[in-house]
Amino acid sequence: MPAHPAPTASDNPRLTSLDALRGFDMFWILGADSLVYALHEMSRNPVTQFFAAQLDHAEWAGFHFYDLIFPMFVFIMGVSTVFSLTKIIEREGRAAAVKRVLKRGILLFIVALIYSGGFTNPWPDMRLMGVLNRIALCYTFGGLLFIFCNLRAMLAVAVALLLGYWALLELVPFPDVRPTPGGTAVITKDAGFTSVSQLNLASTNLLRGSYIQGVNLTDYLDQKYLPGRKYDGTYDPEGILSTLPACATGLLGIFAGLLLRNKSVPDTKKVVYLIGAGAASAAVGWLWGMEMPVIKKIWTSSYVLVAGGYSAMLLGTFFWIVDVQKKSAWCQPFIWIGMNPITLYLTSNFIGGLGFEKLALRVAGGPVKNFLDTRVAEGFGELVISAVAVALFLWFARFLYQRKIFLRL
Repeated sequence: MPAHPAPTASDNPRLTSLDALRGFDMFWILGADSLVYALHEMSRNPVTQFFAAQLDHAEWAGFHFYDLIFPMFVFIMGVSTVFSLTKIIEREGRAAAVKRVLKRGILLFIVALIYSGGFTNPWPDMRLMGVLNRIALCYTFGGLLFIFCNLRAMLAVAVALLLGYWALLELVPFPDVRPTPGGTAVITKDAGFTSVSQLNLASTNLLRGSYIQGVNLTDYLDQKYLPGRKYDGTYDPEGILSTLPACATGLLGIFAGLLLRNKSVPDTKKVVYLIGAGAASAAVGWLWGMEMPVIKKIWTSSYVLVAGGYSAMLLGTFFWIVDVQKKSAWCQPFIWIGMNPITLYLTSNFIGGLGFEKLALRVAGGPVKNFLDTRVAEGFGELVISAVAVALFLWFARFLYQRKIFLRL
């Protein structure tokens, strides 16, 4: 039996819709959200308030559009894994594919450490886990599983990850790390802790099944065992235990990739399957969320299904419009970005801040901003700065695309 279902042809063309969806995802990460924030600051009304809220993460439980950005990238990475690794397996064999996965995963993890500051600060003020680190781990796990396992085995692993993570959070006891009464620390309801001194790691009061921010098994393991600097003070949203369900997100993308690469299924049915399965996944996720809350910061199993469902529906929509209907002119900027996501992501960080805002300030900041704020409208200067930043990264993406400069880790 083959490791995974063999496609009917080995010469599948590149999915333009996948590049476009990846670019759409990165578009918001690279600074397009700042346009909405600036517009809201300039003209506060219910419409701008809604979109500004959607472009910010939910504080804890719940789901905003911005909570979809990261898992959708992992999902898309899973889809791409099917296309890239299948070609390598067919041409060079499994050993070459394993070498590719390990090399890329290790290199991406190293780049992630540099992205998070590298050796700028002395130990322990260094972050070992982050967005790129999680992507590297999910890619390595999913890639190796794809190489050696068939579809049924991968489905079993995905189910085991989601149910296993739920069982761990529900059943495994851990110390209640909140300070004992009479302590000097002040903690507001559902607020994250800001320093180790606020934790009572010696507590003998055990909890289980807790989903309170900072007081759950996932955050406790980070507090106790994750070395280095944590993003949220004493725990990390890309920490140790929550990486397991994140790997399931990548597997959902692999399942979608296997469907898209299967030429025995008509394209119209692929669209129906993606949107239908996505809607079902999101519905099950929200139902599960009544018992296990939908929380991005600990990547709950319900969150995996909700985010994976929305990702599948968006993929189906993009695939229908771009690859089936052959209407791609509208999404060219997304394609420029989607062909070079890591390059743009790293560049925007290394030049100072996401969204090329530092360069935009040199063009439209200072007296230009003051003039626009005083002569046009209050807040208009910030809106122009955001627009210039978006224009700069779109120009850079187009520049790289036209010259066929693509960073491949």
